[in-house]
Amino acid sequence: MTIKVAIAGARGRMGSAAIDAILKTEDMEIVSVVDYKYEGQFLHDNKVNEYEAGFPIYTAFEQLVEETSPDVLLDLTDPTAVYDNMYNAITQNVRPVVGTSGLTFEQIENLTALSKEYGVGGIIAPNFSIGAVLMMKFSAMAARYLHDIEIIESHHNQKLDAPSGTAMKTAEMIREVRKAHTQGHPKEKEILPGARGADMEGMKIHSVRLQGLLAHQEVLLGGKGELLTIRHDSFDRSSFMPGIILAIRNVMEQKELIYGLDKIID
Repeated sequence: MTIKVAIAGARGRMGSAAIDAILKTEDMEIVSVVDYKYEGQFLHDNKVNEYEAGFPIYTAFEQLVEETSPDVLLDLTDPTAVYDNMYNAITQNVRPVVGTSGLTFEQIENLTALSKEYGVGGIIAPNFSIGAVLMMKFSAMAARYLHDIEIIESHHNQKLDAPSGTAMKTAEMIREVRKAHTQGHPKEKEILPGARGADMEGMKIHSVRLQGLLAHQEVLLGGKGELLTIRHDSFDRSSFMPGIILAIRNVMEQKELIYGLDKIID
């Protein structure tokens, strides 16, 4: 069986890398692109033109579904577009695979309920890197024994959301095994507001945004007389492609929405 894939965000750097990866995968094909402009034109070698040898571009998702019948929508857009894209996909029986972070907890809950209602599976992956997912799982494992934790995530300076979806997912996984408590001195005072970072049940999360970075995170776990550091670095977008291919294949077996590749990696 060949999995038919439509892509949102195909003109971006992640989208371009995903196209190359899918084209090299025997059991998948790209059937269309959803965009906010260029209706009726075609995407070919990351350029928009009128040559039909490329992938057809649609601005109306309903028309895209009617004319190209995708099995999966791969969404690599931004937080302003992803919720509507997922809603449209689920309600039209297309399985969303989403690598866009920035969805709120409420939005994820709404989409999870919608997925169950329609019986359409989906995957939201805060990070498609297999190494990053393992970093999250190892951090949650270590948090059972080392309870004082700080997360430092670093990304390129064009990233829109902070903290990153990876940092939020990591903190959520740790929260499941760690009792909430205040870290640091009980009379600690921030001389500059925000100096201690964001707070999730006592855990501190720090976001760095700098030119030259791509996607990096370290989790610091402190105990009496010791420190454990778990770090992951993505230096190139190719690091995300195996996870994208894995998610597209796996979503075909799902009947509800899954949050995190950790749910499908043993």
